[in-house]
Amino acid sequence: MKTGPKITIGLHSESGRKACNDDSYGILIPDMPLLESKGIAMAIADGMSASDAGKEASETCVKSFLSDYYGTHESWTVKTSVARVLTAINRWLYSQGQTKYMSDYGMVTTFSGLVLKGAMAHIFHAGDSRIYLLRKGEFKQLTRDHRALISSETEVLTRAVGIDTKLQVDYSTKPLLAGDLLLFSTDGIHDFLSDEALVDLITRHGDNLDETAKKMVAAALAADSDDNLSCQLVRIDDPGVASKETYMQSLMQKPFPPELEPGMIMDGYRIERDLYLSSRSQVYLAVDEKSGERVVLKTPSVNYEDDPAYIELFTREEWIGLQLDSPHVLKVRKSKRERKFLYTVLDYVEGQTLGQWMQDHPNPNIVEVRELIAQIAQGLRAFHRREMIHQDIKPDNIIIDKHGTVKIIDFGSTLVAGVEEVRGEGDLPDLLGTRDYSAPEYQLGKKPSNRSDIYSLGVIAYEMLTGKLPYGKGFASARDVERLQLTPAHEHNKELPRFVSWALAKALHKRPTKRTPLLSQFLTDLEKPNPASLSVGAEPLIKRNPVAFWRGLALAFLVLNLLQFAFGMV
Repeated sequence: MKTGPKITIGLHSESGRKACNDDSYGILIPDMPLLESKGIAMAIADGMSASDAGKEASETCVKSFLSDYYGTHESWTVKTSVARVLTAINRWLYSQGQTKYMSDYGMVTTFSGLVLKGAMAHIFHAGDSRIYLLRKGEFKQLTRDHRALISSETEVLTRAVGIDTKLQVDYSTKPLLAGDLLLFSTDGIHDFLSDEALVDLITRHGDNLDETAKKMVAAALAADSDDNLSCQLVRIDDPGVASKETYMQSLMQKPFPPELEPGMIMDGYRIERDLYLSSRSQVYLAVDEKSGERVVLKTPSVNYEDDPAYIELFTREEWIGLQLDSPHVLKVRKSKRERKFLYTVLDYVEGQTLGQWMQDHPNPNIVEVRELIAQIAQGLRAFHRREMIHQDIKPDNIIIDKHGTVKIIDFGSTLVAGVEEVRGEGDLPDLLGTRDYSAPEYQLGKKPSNRSDIYSLGVIAYEMLTGKLPYGKGFASARDVERLQLTPAHEHNKELPRFVSWALAKALHKRPTKRTPLLSQFLTDLEKPNPASLSVGAEPLIKRNPVAFWRGLALAFLVLNLLQFAFGMV
C-alpha cells in the first residue's frame, strides 16, 4: 500500500535585535488519506520591514497556505491547488493593505512554501526567504532571491505576497530521497551565515534538528544579524514511495466476486439480470434489498484476478466517479455498508446508448445534434474542472435516459492529474480509448489534454451529422496521422451550413494547438458562424461540384468553337 511521506522536524525563531518578530513558519502533516493524496505542506514567510502589518501578513500567509491547501480538491495537481490558494491570499492581503492601512505596503510578506507529495518537492516562492537542500554533503539553494539593488547599500524586494493585485510566484519541482535535509530560512539567517557555515552547523548538530536550529540562530546573532532570525529544518525519512510488493498486497485485499446469476444476493444486493458482459468486466442490474432501489453493479473479470494494474484501474474508476457531481455524468454510489468483494455501485439509468439512438435516428436535424452535443460537453466540463481527461468519449459510453438527459459513463480510461503526481511512470499501461474516436496525439506519444476530449466530441458530432467518421476508422499508427486527411462534413451532407462544417474541422484538427481549445467555443461555433470561418475563401468549383465545373468548361469550349467558326465564315 502506498503510504505518505515521513519527516523529522526542527525549528527555532527569535526577534533578534528587533522589537517585533515578523517571521512565521509552519508544517502540517495530515492524517491518511490526505497524507498520501495531498502530501505534507511546509512554509516560511518574512513580513516586509516597511510593511505596516508585516507580522500579520506573514502569519496569515503561512496559516492560510497550510490550511487552505488541504481544502482544495484531491484530483487537482499540487501546482493548481497552491496557485489558487496563494492567489486568494494575495488578493486578501493586498485589499487589506489598501483599505485598512491605506498603503501599497500595508500587508506584505515573502513566502517560500513546499509540498512533499509522491517523493517530489513542489516549491513555490516569492521574495527573499529561502529553501535549501543538503544531500550527501552537497548544499544547494532551491529558490532565488527576488531583490533589486537601488544603491550601494540598499536592496528592495521585487516580488512578495500582498504587494500587488497580481502575484508572481516561482514554481519548481525536485525529486527527494530518504536522508535529504531541507532548510527554510529568513534573511536574518542566510544573509549573515555562509553556505559553508550552515553546512558545518548541520553536520555537527544534525542528529537533533531543534538543537541545530537554535545553534543557527545563535551563530547568526554572533555574526551581527540585525533582523529577525528564523529557520526550519526538515529531514526526509521516507519520501513516500511504497514497495511494489506492499502495493500489490493492498490491491489484492478484497477478493473478486463469484459469477453472479439472477436471484443471488451479494452484500445486500439482489441480482435481477445481467446488462453487459465482456472479457474485462460484468455489469448487472440489482436491487438494494434495504432501500428497494434499483442499482447497477459492475464487477471485475476473474481473467485479471492476478493483474495489479487492472485492479488499480478498476478501483480508481470508482474513486473518479465519486469526485464528480453533474447531471450529465453517471453517478457512482458510495457504499453504505462494508463490502466483502470488489465491485462498484452505480445509478441505474433507463434509456439507450447514444450509439443506439444514432441507429434509430440516421438523419437527425442539426437542432437535435446541437442539444445532445451540448449535454455531453456539460458532462465533460465536470471532468475538466477536476483536471481529469475522460479519454474514451464515444457513442457507447454515453447514455440518454427516458427524459432525454445525456450522461457520460465508464471512467476506466480517465486520466487524473493529481493521481499522476503520486503514481510513478510505468505503473499502469497507456490508456488510449477507442481508435475511431481517439485523438491523433495518442498515436504520436504526446501528452493528452482537454483538447483530446474535444476531438472525440467532434468525431461524435461529425458522425451524427454525416453518418461518416472524419478520418475513416481512425489512427492506428503515427503513419496514419500523417496520411489520413479530413473530408469536410458538408461534402457528405449538402444541407449542412458551411460554418458548421468549419466548426467540426476546427475541433477535429490533427494538431492539438490548432484545435478548438474550449468546449464552450466548440458549442458556440456549432450555433453561429465564427468570424474566422467567414474569412476562409470559397472552395474552387471543381472541388465543390466537379460535374458543374466540367459541364461549364465544355460549354465554354463549345461557345468558343462556334465563335471561331462564325468569324471564319465572314
